[in-house]
Amino acid sequence: MTDFSRLLNPEQFQAATAGDGPILCLAAAGTGKTRTLVHRVAYLVENGVPAERIILLTFTNRAAREMLGRAQAISGAAVDTIWSGTFHSICARLLRRYGAGVGCGPGFRIIDEDDQRQIVGQLIKESVADPKDFPKKEVVAKMISEAANEEKDVRLVASRWLSKTAGVDVDAIAGIAAKYAARKAELNSLDFDDLLVKGLELVSTQEGVRELLQEHFLHVLVDEYQDTNTLQARFTDILAGGHRNIMAVGDDFQCIYTWRGARIENILEFPNRWPGCCIIKLERNYRSVPGILDAANAVMSDFSETFEKRLRPIREGAGILPLLYSAYDGRSQAAGILEAVEEARSSGRRYRDVAVLYRSHYQSIEIQIALSKARIPFRITSGIGVFEQLHVKDVMAYLRLVVDPADELSFLRLVRLFPGVGERGARSLWKNLGGRFECDSAADRERLGSLLPAKAIASYLPVSKCFAVAREHLAEENVGEIIEDFCDLFYEDHLKREFDEAEAEERLEDVMELSAQIAASPNGLKGFLDDVALMTNLDARENCSGADAVTLSTVHQAKGMEWPVVLVPWCCEGMFPSGKAVDDGRIDEERRLFYVALTRAKDELSLFVPQMRKMHDGGMYPVPVSQFVRDIPAELLEKRRAPYVPEPVRPQYRQGRRW
Repeated sequence: MTDFSRLLNPEQFQAATAGDGPILCLAAAGTGKTRTLVHRVAYLVENGVPAERIILLTFTNRAAREMLGRAQAISGAAVDTIWSGTFHSICARLLRRYGAGVGCGPGFRIIDEDDQRQIVGQLIKESVADPKDFPKKEVVAKMISEAANEEKDVRLVASRWLSKTAGVDVDAIAGIAAKYAARKAELNSLDFDDLLVKGLELVSTQEGVRELLQEHFLHVLVDEYQDTNTLQARFTDILAGGHRNIMAVGDDFQCIYTWRGARIENILEFPNRWPGCCIIKLERNYRSVPGILDAANAVMSDFSETFEKRLRPIREGAGILPLLYSAYDGRSQAAGILEAVEEARSSGRRYRDVAVLYRSHYQSIEIQIALSKARIPFRITSGIGVFEQLHVKDVMAYLRLVVDPADELSFLRLVRLFPGVGERGARSLWKNLGGRFECDSAADRERLGSLLPAKAIASYLPVSKCFAVAREHLAEENVGEIIEDFCDLFYEDHLKREFDEAEAEERLEDVMELSAQIAASPNGLKGFLDDVALMTNLDARENCSGADAVTLSTVHQAKGMEWPVVLVPWCCEGMFPSGKAVDDGRIDEERRLFYVALTRAKDELSLFVPQMRKMHDGGMYPVPVSQFVRDIPAELLEKRRAPYVPEPVRPQYRQGRRW
C-alpha cells in the first residue's frame, strides 16, 4: 500500500483519501490539483474500488493521458481499466454501447469541425440565393454549436450574433440548422456537440441505462470543474446520483471561459446541489514566490460571491516584489518590456523563461514590432503574428495600393473581397486596367466599376468613395482617416459577414491599433510599409526558428502554464479590464482573468501601466490605472519607470512635396 501521507500535504491527503460522499476540492492556482486527482484515483484502487467502476472526466485528452500515466506510476496496472477521458469521448463510448434508445446505433460516425463546416457550407450553397451575402459557414456552424451547448433555439443565438447591418433573416439560419440536423441523420453521424447533447439525453431519458450506469460507477471525478457548461454539469450530476460519490476539482477564481459556455454557477452552487458535501481547499502554492502571491491575494480579497481562499507560499525566501512599471505611452511601455527581457537575459535566464501576457491580441502589436526591431526572438501562442493575420493583410493591401498604383498583388487581394470576384477575375481586371490603378483618378475608379460583375458593385461603391479622398488624407499625413474611411464605409460590414460580431470587433481593434502604430511612425505610411515588408520577410522567419524565444500570449491561452518571468502590459482601464467586458457587465470575469495572469509567474512579475494611449488619428488620450492594480497595496509593489521614448520627428510635407 502506498503511504499517501508521505507523498501529499495535509489538504491534498484529505482530498485524496476522503471517504464516501460528495466532495468539492477547491484547488487554487499552483496548489497541486492534478497531483491530488491522480492520488485520489490511486487511493481508491488500492482500497478495493475496481478501476473500471471509476470515471475521470477531463477537458483535454492530454490531461486524461497524463493523469492515467501518473496513476499507473503509483499503483501500476491496477488502474488501467479506469474510465478516463474527455466529456466528449466518454459520451461517445456510452452512446456506442447504449445509445439505441436515443437514435444512436453503434456504427455512428463522429464528424469533426472541418466536416461540420463543409456540410454547412454546402447547405448554404444549396439553400441561399447569394451565399456571398450570407454569414460564412464557420459563423453559422458556431451558431449551431452555441445553440446546442446552451440548449437554446438557434434563432435566439443567431439574433444575438448577427449585426443589424448584416441583414440576414434568423429564420434562414434556423432553416440551415434544420437541414444540417437532417443531413447528419442521413449520414448516421454526430458532431462533437451532439455527443454531449445525446449523452445527456441518454442518462436523462433512458431509465434502464441511467440506473445501470449509476449503479456501475462508484466514483465520479471531474477535473477543471469551473469550466463545465450546463450539459456537462447535469451529465455528471446524474451519473453520480446513485452512490453520491462525486469529486469536483476546480477553482472558481480561474473561471475565465464563460464566453464559450463555462458556467461559474456550476461550481458555486455545487454545495447546494449536493447537500452535505465536504469542501476541501488547496491553498499551499508551490509555484510562485511570496510577493507574487501577496499581489494575487490582494486582487481577489474583496471578491464577492466566491469561495474564500488565500494562496499560501511554500517556496522559501521572499523573492523580489512585483514591479509596477509606469510608462508614458505604448512606445515607452514597449521599451520597458525590451529592458525587462534583456535584464532577465543578463541575469542568466533564457528567452523562453519570459512571457508577455496580454488581455487582447491587438495589445501585442506594438510589442511585436519592438521585439522584431530589437531582433529578440518570440513565439506567439495566442495566434499568428499581427502582419500575418488576414484582416491586417486586407487593410495593408488597401494602403499599399493607395501609395503604389502599380502594386498588382495588393490590387488582386483587395478586389477579391468583393462578391463575385475570384482570382481569375481579379487578374482579368488588372490586365484590363493596363496594370495600374490610380486611386485618385476618377477615370480609373469609373473604369474599374464598369468592369466589375453586377453583384460586386454594391461593395465597390463605398470603397471607390474611400479611394477618392485617400490621397488627400495622405498629403495631410492623416493615415488614420484613410483607415477609418475604409472600415466605416466597407470593411466593418465585410468582417461582420465573415465572422461573428465579437470576433469582428476584435479584428477591428487590431486594425485601429495598426492605424495608431502607423500614425506614430517617424517615416510616415510609406516608411511603415517598407518596415513591415522587411520584418515579415526576415524577422518573422527568425522568430519561427529555434526553441529559445519569448512567449507572447493572451491570458486565456496561458491558463494552466507558468514561466519564471511574466510581463503584463496595458494594466489600464479600458484595456485590462477590457472596456467592452465592463460595458457588458463582465467585470468579475475580468478580475479572475487578471488573477490568472499574475499566478502564471514563478519568480518575477512586472505590470506595465502606460499613462497615455495613441489614437489612430495621431492624438493621445489619458488612460487611468487599472482598478485591479489599484487593489494591490502600494507596499506590495516596487515602482519603476519605463524609458521615455521621444515623439518621433516626422518629415513635413506641403502640397505633396517635402518641405
